[in-house]
Amino acid sequence: MSEEKKEKKLGFDTLRVRAGYNPKEHQNSIAVPIYQTAAFDLGDTARVDRLLSFTEFGWLYTRIGNPTVNVLEQRIAALDGGAGAIAVASGMAAISYTLLSLAEGGGRILTVEKIYGGTFDSFNKIYAKLGIGVDFVADQDDPESFRKAIRPETKAIFIESISNPNATVLDIEAIASIAHDAGIPLVVDNTFATPYLFNPIEHGADIVVYSATKSLGGHGTTIGGLIVESGKFNFNTPKFPQFQEPVYLLRDRQTGKDKSFLEAFPLFPFTVRIRLTYLAYLGAALGPFDAFQILQGIETLSERVAKQVSNAETLIQHLENHPQVSWVKHPSARGSKYAKLARKLLPKGAGSVFTFGFKGTEAQYNKFIDSVEIFSFHANVGDARSLIINSPKTTHGELRPDEQARADWNYPDISDTIKRPFH
Repeated sequence: MSEEKKEKKLGFDTLRVRAGYNPKEHQNSIAVPIYQTAAFDLGDTARVDRLLSFTEFGWLYTRIGNPTVNVLEQRIAALDGGAGAIAVASGMAAISYTLLSLAEGGGRILTVEKIYGGTFDSFNKIYAKLGIGVDFVADQDDPESFRKAIRPETKAIFIESISNPNATVLDIEAIASIAHDAGIPLVVDNTFATPYLFNPIEHGADIVVYSATKSLGGHGTTIGGLIVESGKFNFNTPKFPQFQEPVYLLRDRQTGKDKSFLEAFPLFPFTVRIRLTYLAYLGAALGPFDAFQILQGIETLSERVAKQVSNAETLIQHLENHPQVSWVKHPSARGSKYAKLARKLLPKGAGSVFTFGFKGTEAQYNKFIDSVEIFSFHANVGDARSLIINSPKTTHGELRPDEQARADWNYPDISDTIKRPFH
């Protein structure tokens, strides 16, 4: 029985520690070794031919592949039930490489406005200059709004499983069905949920992206991103010619015939294409030590995230009864319109990030922030420290007032994001 088949039978908590790694292939080291090298010896000319013809799997140069990074890629693919995965240098690189690869040449991306501020701002400032259009649905809570907004040039739908930072939850199964009716993939940023709380592929997603900087790494030490491919989406259609184009690099060394990514890698053409084009030439490579750090975080993922969710729910209950708090936004908060959907899709909890409204003046708000002792005042959610931050001024500070309003930040009170994790 292959290692892949064995891993499919293992539980989540076993996979997070063991998936993608065989000590016998690494000098019997129990811990994943850090292959801190730029390049690998190629052996001899015959082996080079085998490596370049993809008849032998091996390592050439760390920018496009490294054994330590490969374990991380295989582990996240196993946790998400994906066919393939690729690690990159940041969560934004994961989003950018994914959407550029899908919409290159003038396509469009359909998305929502209630997402991470950096992602929203990149849509407005970067993609149009690269010839890619971005459309926003009229009502993200109505799946039919996605159907109505799809154009002939639309190449993908992009959403977050738990939105940053208001923790909204969408009907992902319905949106996936609509995307597939239109012949386009659903891309889900699963950063806040992690594969512990939610598996997007099981609910219809085709591509999953992560900022591994957050809960996956879990300790606030490492920047990284991940892309996971389900292996179920059909890229062999006129809408995605880039996957069918003959590529000289992939040629058959015996016949000289150029192959496409679909021909050469039918099980995971999307992630391999990103590796051999965007990662190879734009170069946002994840280093082996950073991959090792993220692997350490994944080993304790279940315990950390479960505790974070429990503590967040306790804090939400406290703040809902506090006289200085005007509202709390989270699926577990009283009266949340996302409560029913979250119970269905996220039975282990809807994450540990929530927002609340602070009643008071600007001076009182500043005093409140400056008086906090346990909660850190910083912008990296998901690590082992509790934090508090004013999102409209920081993580979403690049958005204009009208953009913040559309992103659900048009509140009469000062708005803060609070995250209560491990302790």
